[in-house]
Amino acid sequence: MPRQLRMVRPNLKDLPELQLPVGYDIRTYRKGDEAHWARIISDSFGGRERTAQDTRNEITGRDVFVPDGLYFTTHRGTPVGTACAWRQSIDEKEVGYVHMVGVVAEHTGHKLGKWVSLAVLHYFRKNGFRCSMLDTDDFRTPAIKTYLNLGFMPVYVEEGQAARWRDIFENLKFPSTQIANVKETLSEELWSKVSS
Repeated sequence: MPRQLRMVRPNLKDLPELQLPVGYDIRTYRKGDEAHWARIISDSFGGRERTAQDTRNEITGRDVFVPDGLYFTTHRGTPVGTACAWRQSIDEKEVGYVHMVGVVAEHTGHKLGKWVSLAVLHYFRKNGFRCSMLDTDDFRTPAIKTYLNLGFMPVYVEEGQAARWRDIFENLKFPSTQIANVKETLSEELWSKVSS
């Protein structure tokens, strides 16, 4: 099975300001949000139905979890989108990981994935991280387009990924000249973190 595709935003400079659509707000985790996260991820990712206990197992109960790094977009006070500022290890302070971005189906089309991902990037910048990365799947073209527009770039972490990226760019009708391997823009230390 091929690995997920990796994307990196090589720095956290020049982040756009958050400008949520009318009727939507953004906030961070509050005690009891586990059921909201499970509902959003179940709806947006499909597959098995997640529970509040799954949220604790996958997110809030993990040692790298920080409550002010788990964001929710809300509509009339109800969380409808989420993204998490994650780290690959508890000691990681340079490379932030944008984790588990999801929006419930009835609220797609408002760019909520963009805004909640951008909130995570602002969190990383505020907390001194140098760059950010994420993993995604080839078929998630709307999400990939969002990430590209937020300044993320492809990283080739295994053979064959360059061809996969060419197909995605063709599908998105983006010029393939925009595909640049981010390796040249990072120090060796950061490259080793984002490419493993």
